[in-house]
Amino acid sequence: MRFESSVTSLSWIPLGATEGFHRLTFGLLKVAHYDPPPPEELGDLDELVTSGRVRFANRLEAWVEVEDGSIVDAGQGGGGRSGITRVGYGPASISFASTAMPDLRAEPEVCPGWVRFTQTAGGVVAIPTPRRVRHQPYVQIAPSIPWTTLSLTLHADGSSEPRLVGASSFPRHWVYDHGGRLVAKSGFIDYDAWWREAFGSHTPWGDEDSAPIVTAVESALERQLSVAVIDARPRFRRLQAGRTLVRQGEPGDELFLLFDGVLRVEVDGRPVSEVGPGAILGEMALLHEGRRTATLRAVTPCRVAAVPKDRIDRQALEELAQGRTPTPGC
Repeated sequence: MRFESSVTSLSWIPLGATEGFHRLTFGLLKVAHYDPPPPEELGDLDELVTSGRVRFANRLEAWVEVEDGSIVDAGQGGGGRSGITRVGYGPASISFASTAMPDLRAEPEVCPGWVRFTQTAGGVVAIPTPRRVRHQPYVQIAPSIPWTTLSLTLHADGSSEPRLVGASSFPRHWVYDHGGRLVAKSGFIDYDAWWREAFGSHTPWGDEDSAPIVTAVESALERQLSVAVIDARPRFRRLQAGRTLVRQGEPGDELFLLFDGVLRVEVDGRPVSEVGPGAILGEMALLHEGRRTATLRAVTPCRVAAVPKDRIDRQALEELAQGRTPTPGC
């Protein structure tokens, strides 16, 4: 019997993902552009790439042949796909095709009841970007390289496990399973580190990968509330790693949307969970006597949108609180 599966990553640039001068080019000047979030269901991958909705895609496809409960043969396919980058404004914009790096595939890891495949894909935009960098040659002209490394484990019973095991720190990477469902996200963007380090030997093509911070996907209701938070013109806060957003027991009258980074939820001084981009936090205090029920501490640098409670529908907050796991939402 033959079993097939796949895992796909999409790489895209979310709103506000750049810093310093590059924020100016993306924001006020609009010479470069941010990307709208990819769809929650993968859909037509070719259309997403060719239309410029995503910058890069990495699709790992694999199969196993099973006889009498044992894997007797296996193989993989797929590969990286490069999109386009538009530079300029309106009719004056110019589209640059990205150049894919060679796909990297390790030898499959074979065990009696499963086989694990890995694949790295990425590419560069053909636009010279002169800059000072942090390692030799200390001045770089070629762009830095974004990439993802995916793994896919296929079991003899037909089940599979997709994972994002390596990735550049920029841009954001979303991961989809064989059914096209969004199952994981990279939790933290570090544009400056990527800009000044991710080239040459400091990439998988130079035998150096980096482990991403991977977070779970938020709920459908959280995605709806995210739109309401953004429409309410929130104030944005930045937290360095180790800093607290709120402390347990403090009064609170704001709702939070985690825009970038990873926050740890702590109750009575003990960590109970970690949340990533897209998470809605703080609803418990808005619904119950105005006191925070947990501490929120930054695991990585974070960017958080905050809105007063009177700008958010209370019924939506109640539905969110009812749908939570036992972990408090602060």
